[in-house]
Amino acid sequence: MLDLSQAYVVVAIFLFLSGVLNLRGRHWRAGLFWIVLAALFASGDSVIHARAAGMHWPSELAGVGVLVLAVLAPAVGRSHPVQLAASLRDASARRLGHRLFIPALLIPVITIAVTLGGAHLRLAGRPLFEPKHGTLVGFAVSCICAAIAAVWIGRQPARAALTEGRRLLDTLGWAALLPLVLASLGAVLTRSGVGTDIAHLTELVIPIGNLAACVLAYTLGMLVFTVIMGNAFAAFPVLTAGIGLPLLVHLHGANPAIVGALGMLSGYCGTLLTPMAANFNIVPVALLELDDPWAVIRAQVPTALVLLAFNILTLYLLVFR
Repeated sequence: MLDLSQAYVVVAIFLFLSGVLNLRGRHWRAGLFWIVLAALFASGDSVIHARAAGMHWPSELAGVGVLVLAVLAPAVGRSHPVQLAASLRDASARRLGHRLFIPALLIPVITIAVTLGGAHLRLAGRPLFEPKHGTLVGFAVSCICAAIAAVWIGRQPARAALTEGRRLLDTLGWAALLPLVLASLGAVLTRSGVGTDIAHLTELVIPIGNLAACVLAYTLGMLVFTVIMGNAFAAFPVLTAGIGLPLLVHLHGANPAIVGALGMLSGYCGTLLTPMAANFNIVPVALLELDDPWAVIRAQVPTALVLLAFNILTLYLLVFR
């Protein structure tokens, strides 16, 4: 059965090889950064299973690894590895034409297929994909398939998937970790009781018996928290625990699936508006060599506002079971 731990191992292998390539190129700090991160990805479940089995594999090692990453991150920055000349890239793009989009389109198609149909696929009587994390496992499988397709369509050697992936990873630098770190921050804030405090404050500020007021508090709260924290994954557990579940679901009888989906989508509206989402709004400015550091955010403002209005209206109309 393909499960999430195997996906983590694949990511760890890629990070490790990227680190090795950096070390071979004498980029010592970047190489060490990716190798330490690879160790964290590879050993996460191992530490948990060792604890469960009574073995004394200290989870504090993971904490040390995080501290090492924090020390190395400012020195890693965002680099611009050598790539093909612009003329060669343009010639290759003209030759491949619309086939260039096939690997990118494979990712959502395969992910959705595994999410919806993976539970029905079995091998030797067992599920082929882990049902609990079907979407994430499907995403991992889709990325591997997309890499294979890109190599085949471009008639490139297999190592091109690694070298080009490493090039993109080095271009993003430490910003590639922001979604992961901010999602972890959201979980930490939820465990520390921030969601409960938000629920108490919300009850003091808005009339909780008014459905429209609760919908506005949840959607606008997701927007504001995402702008502050830089990622909807960080805001979602806090606002859902503080407003979505106690007020919309428990008090007003909302459908939790609709609340979760439109709440996260409201958070994504905030992602479009904040420089804190550096990997989405700041890194593209550097990659495209734009003069205006706010160019990407300015272009996204109309989309964010229209989508937020749609989310508010849709959540209000569809909120009941």
